[in-house]
Amino acid sequence: MSDYLRNLFSLDGLTAVVVGGTGVLGGAFAEALGAAGAHVLVVGRNEERGAACADRIVTAGGSAEFVSADSTCREDLEGIAARLESAGRFPDVVVNGAGINSATPFLEIDDEEWDRILNVNLRSVRLGCQVFGGQLLAQGRPGSIINVASLSGMVALSRVFTYSATKAAVINLTQNLAREWAPHGIRVNALSPGFFPAEQNRKVLTADRVESIMRHTPMKRFGSPEELAGAVLLMASPKAGSFLTGANVVVDGGFTAMTI
Repeated sequence: MSDYLRNLFSLDGLTAVVVGGTGVLGGAFAEALGAAGAHVLVVGRNEERGAACADRIVTAGGSAEFVSADSTCREDLEGIAARLESAGRFPDVVVNGAGINSATPFLEIDDEEWDRILNVNLRSVRLGCQVFGGQLLAQGRPGSIINVASLSGMVALSRVFTYSATKAAVINLTQNLAREWAPHGIRVNALSPGFFPAEQNRKVLTADRVESIMRHTPMKRFGSPEELAGAVLLMASPKAGSFLTGANVVVDGGFTAMTI
């Protein structure tokens, strides 16, 4: 890599907090940020996967640690913020990426399911922005917050009603925060992946649905987690992404470009 590109995307000396870093996509985000030079906190509830992700980053020459926390618990996230501050670190890059899904038909969605998905997909984003964004504001520090949304927050996709509603809300929340916090040097962007098979969506990828997705995707395939790394590094970098805020970066193999 040339010195120009290294300088443009370097995260050396920065700290990245990846909430939901124990998932397939979250783990890929964490590894990309670590490879770019950030000290990464892999945050989640699955210790085995979180520790393995942190180990991969360290083995590759980076710096990382796993932190067990519930993304829907304010006290857990505040504990991470306090831990960072006591170590002389701050959340320069925050990825709010916890998420769950369901394929329940609309008339069968009950209050428990609705509340559970909103709690993980939307409450965790709100808390992550409040706790870590609030910490940056209190310290007068710039930073980058990346909220993981979805293609389904932009277009009507069948079978994922609650999930889609939460992701549309994440995009709107991101845009509002970008307006509020831009004067303080805090950039807030959303990442909307297309179809990337992961734990939360494998149960809805039936054979007929996969066929429909392929017909509507010009690249005729699913995305791989590492194909989101470039977008994440662009949004995270204080140089490459310095004028990028309020954006919803869509990585979908051309799905949203397809009409008839």
